[in-house]
Amino acid sequence: MNNQFIMPAPPLPRTPAEEEKLSGRLTGFKVGYDEGYLRGRLAILDGRPEEPVQVRNIHVMYVASGKGYPYSPLDDAVLFALQRLTAQVTITDVRQNLVELASAQRPDLVLVLDGLDLPLDQVAVLRGRGIKTAIWLTDDPYYTDFTMKIVAHYDYVFTLERNCVEFYRGLGCTEVHYLPFAAHREHYRPTTGRSPISRDVSFIGSAYWNRVNFFRDIMPELMSYNTVINGIWWDRLPEAPIYGDRIEIGKWMSPQETAVTYSGSKIVINLHRSHIDEVANNNTLYIPAASPNPRTFEIAASGTLQLSDARDDMGSFYKVGEEIDTFSSPQEMMDKIRFYLTHEEERRDMALRAFDRTLKDHTYTKRLNQLLTVIYG
Repeated sequence: MNNQFIMPAPPLPRTPAEEEKLSGRLTGFKVGYDEGYLRGRLAILDGRPEEPVQVRNIHVMYVASGKGYPYSPLDDAVLFALQRLTAQVTITDVRQNLVELASAQRPDLVLVLDGLDLPLDQVAVLRGRGIKTAIWLTDDPYYTDFTMKIVAHYDYVFTLERNCVEFYRGLGCTEVHYLPFAAHREHYRPTTGRSPISRDVSFIGSAYWNRVNFFRDIMPELMSYNTVINGIWWDRLPEAPIYGDRIEIGKWMSPQETAVTYSGSKIVINLHRSHIDEVANNNTLYIPAASPNPRTFEIAASGTLQLSDARDDMGSFYKVGEEIDTFSSPQEMMDKIRFYLTHEEERRDMALRAFDRTLKDHTYTKRLNQLLTVIYG
């Protein structure tokens, strides 16, 4: 019997369509692996137990802004942290009679958020009765025309803007402290399963004029990627109709919707509003803004890469170039978008480092513990 070996026929060359299909499959495997790896790592970090917190034997009356959305999520965050950190919390808002409520409840501290609509005579009565009073200002430096008239009425002033500290001290306030906002983990956390949203780039925010002017010249290049912009006033952008529903105009997104959108985006742009805006600012002294906005911490808490315009005090909260990246011009932003969309490992590692840093240092529990430490030691 002749066992002659027969060489197999060489494979036929693939057609262009077959090559494209194979390339698509390999790319899909790579994208799926990268996405799964990132979300798996985020799930591990997100599942770590939080550090134990000191519970102070004090009663805090928390006075919400009374302004509704978008301030109400801040109230949720502060209240959640206070309930973890103190023996008792009474919640009210600026529309209520605080003097009567304090007479009945006898709090040790009255903490006011925003406070622009709170009658100051009530604060004076509370202080006269020996109750400590504190205010946490929400919009510095953009409303300093109003806040400068109320800060001296409180024992303690907390501001999220570094450049307002000396300004308020100059008005006679002896206890002024820098305390930016943070990320509320009940609202902002990564999607650890398959995300319902898939974007290259997202921006969520109101169309202040500095943002409109920043985006205008780069819109064709920015929108050449899978980019979506959400927020009010974007009809100010003349080109908005060109992009259809990729520029969603006039919708306030809930924190939960926002977090899902952040987490489903490879890159989230954080472009701060300007301290100079003839339409929307009440900052006639033009106090410049150096501090990161609340969105800085919320994006990082959602487990995605953040590109933010450079702010002087950003480095106090995140390592620039390691945990967060910044830009100083539209073109620099586009250069970095191109880089991170083609360098998945660098993008992923930066997002993970920012997420880890946020869980350790930038939660509302951490911030409220700092506030109480200032007051009670």
